[in-house]
Amino acid sequence: MPLALLALAIGAFGIGTTEFVIMGLLPEVASDYGVSIPTAGYLVTGYALGVMFGAPLMTVLGTKVPRKRMLMLLMGLFIVGNLLSALAPAFSVMLVGRVVASLAHGAFFGIGSVVAAGLVAPHKKAGAIAMMFTGLTVANVVGVPLGTLIGQSVGWRVTFAVVAALGVVGLAGVAKLVPDVPRAEGVRLRHEMAAFKNVQVLLAMAMTVLGFGGVFAAITYIAPMMTHVAGFADGSVTWLLVLFGLGMVGGNLVGGRFADRALMPMLYISLGALSVVLALFTLTAHDKIASAVTVVLIGALGFATVPPLQKRVLDHAHGAPTLASAVNIGAFNLGNALSAWLGGVVIAAGFGYTAPNWVGAVLAAAALVLAVLSAALERRGSGPGTVVAGSVPADQRAAVHH
Repeated sequence: MPLALLALAIGAFGIGTTEFVIMGLLPEVASDYGVSIPTAGYLVTGYALGVMFGAPLMTVLGTKVPRKRMLMLLMGLFIVGNLLSALAPAFSVMLVGRVVASLAHGAFFGIGSVVAAGLVAPHKKAGAIAMMFTGLTVANVVGVPLGTLIGQSVGWRVTFAVVAALGVVGLAGVAKLVPDVPRAEGVRLRHEMAAFKNVQVLLAMAMTVLGFGGVFAAITYIAPMMTHVAGFADGSVTWLLVLFGLGMVGGNLVGGRFADRALMPMLYISLGALSVVLALFTLTAHDKIASAVTVVLIGALGFATVPPLQKRVLDHAHGAPTLASAVNIGAFNLGNALSAWLGGVVIAAGFGYTAPNWVGAVLAAAALVLAVLSAALERRGSGPGTVVAGSVPADQRAAVHH
């Protein structure tokens, strides 16, 4: 794998840390600002919505900017947002900081996915995408637990200051290792928008929303669930997040490996098993060992869907994939926002801290239904594999990937 993938993984590590570390710090942040746990959950929802809207916005703004330079600008925005979160005097200001940081998230992964896929042979694309996302998953093994430990020991503000420093490292990595990739000539916004006329692209994005939303329904409230229901001490949340991160690393690598061989079967298995495991979490959450095992499985099964879903979008929008790739990253976070909000609703309604697991199970099951529908349409020829209307001419497609 090219060394440039390491630079992308470094940036992904910083982004992954700031995205997930808030979950282990919700009680501390809520206490500091004097708000409820469901209200503090808006820091997750706000970040996710920022990714959803920021992904297409920042990608469109960067259409005339070389990809390496755009990746560097995005890391700069990420640094500013995390510094604002670290210094926020009020909950509303911290929420703004989270949104500012989130604006970099979707476009970085979207553009990064296209760059990563263009660096390797066609039959290795999913593996290259998975390699970049490894930074995101490793963040949950190292960055998030360490950030949670720092936040619980010396204050959550220090955690976000450290995350900003990670952003500086990511910026330096991109500047040093990512090659100067010229902007594709002849590819305009209308070409990028044409991808959204493809039914298969839209179905893949819907699967992304529902499938990964299932993961976040449970994981957003992992701290109160594990301490109030399973009986873990507050300090145990750190190593539980390590277990979740280890599951993510394994699932991401397995998903990337098998997506290059059997993409749809990989989605069937991972989404189906994820739905079952989430449903069982309502029971296993009452036992320490069983709940810990379940957390690992949720991480593994959830991230096993990431490389195949991202590759499917790239495959079906191959004429002009940058915007579609970024929007699909936004779709992951739309699922995060939807599930975090629904999880807060069922908790606030008095159904208990395990209720979000049922929300997640239903969302994952719905994603599986869409996967089956997508494959059926493809077999019948109703879901074309290429962009038809307004697609980029054939002699320009290669330029999009290089």
